[in-house]
Amino acid sequence: MKKKKILVRIGSLRHGGAEKVLVTFLRNLPADKYEVDLLLNLYSGKHLPDVPDWVNVMFLNRGEMITTNRPKDLPKKIYRVVYQQLLKKYPKILYKKKLKNKQYDVEFAAIHGFMDEILNSPLKSSKKLMWIHNDLTQVSGYTPEKIRRFFRYDKVMVISEKIHETFLSLAENQAEKDKIVRIYNPLDTQEILTKSEKPVINYQFDESVPTFVSVGTVFPQKGFDRLLRVHKRLLDDGFLHRILILGDGYDFEAIKKLKSDLGVDKTATMFGFTDNPYPYFRQANYYILSSRYEGFPTVLFEAITLKKNIIATDVSGVREMLDEGNLGLITDNSEEGIYEGMKQALQHPESFDDYQKKLTDYQMPFDLENSVKRIMEIIDDL
Repeated sequence: MKKKKILVRIGSLRHGGAEKVLVTFLRNLPADKYEVDLLLNLYSGKHLPDVPDWVNVMFLNRGEMITTNRPKDLPKKIYRVVYQQLLKKYPKILYKKKLKNKQYDVEFAAIHGFMDEILNSPLKSSKKLMWIHNDLTQVSGYTPEKIRRFFRYDKVMVISEKIHETFLSLAENQAEKDKIVRIYNPLDTQEILTKSEKPVINYQFDESVPTFVSVGTVFPQKGFDRLLRVHKRLLDDGFLHRILILGDGYDFEAIKKLKSDLGVDKTATMFGFTDNPYPYFRQANYYILSSRYEGFPTVLFEAITLKKNIIATDVSGVREMLDEGNLGLITDNSEEGIYEGMKQALQHPESFDDYQKKLTDYQMPFDLENSVKRIMEIIDDL
């Protein structure tokens, strides 16, 4: 049987939900059925070692993401930006030089930010596939007119009901509606459980003090700034607790400075990057999602798998993941909402007992095998 040739585009394999989901998907694809080239803008990220050997990894630049504007870093940062923008503007150069004029059956944008890179491909015969992980109505610059450009793809996979509804509301005919397909993210439950049993490194949990853990790339979307401000406010109100933030990103230094400015360095810890956050999940008392917007927050799947007490802002995907609030506390998407949710946990921890009972017997409405199978069907039908 002839293998289907697929080009996958993504920025890097840093520690984000979309990156983890992509690598999990690739690890569960049959190597005898597909020939996959994975093209990264930047050869970096914790998930690089997890890419299966049979996937051909290529890149435009090598090295870690540059998140500062220090004078010594600027030449390399500017070079990367100019080089990548040049190849975006003149894609024929990329396809001739880097991709050796290879003919692909499917060109696959693994995140919405690569919309133009795939749409501008010089390969007119290839099918175009998009995977959207965010509620684009909350992303700066994504007007209804711009979102409608995704209908130029042959198929658009979306990961939550809210995103699905957004696209259906913008579709102008049935053919456009048929391009949008709701799929569940493929995630490995057993891997999460196994890794959670590893020891915690470089952090000491205090069983007498409630700890809230939050995990994610450190940028404004995740709302770590408002989480820290709420933390300070609760401390001032006499509620002793700790905050543990796991993750790195371009906003890391700004959030770290805010932590110091608020005077909470002794009770809030920014752990930075860790390749295994699950032991920290397991030992913390609460998982908190403080995001301003999401698509379908993968991290809640992990918290549910580990049966954690959950507090989450009311963003896209949360009501689906938490079964309309039966599996965790959903708060208003605001600083005040986060404050009230955390205050409830600290003042009335028994109020989470009902969530725990439901989590104990809860079965996910999807599994890894079925999710991968569904995406393969989409690819095969293109």
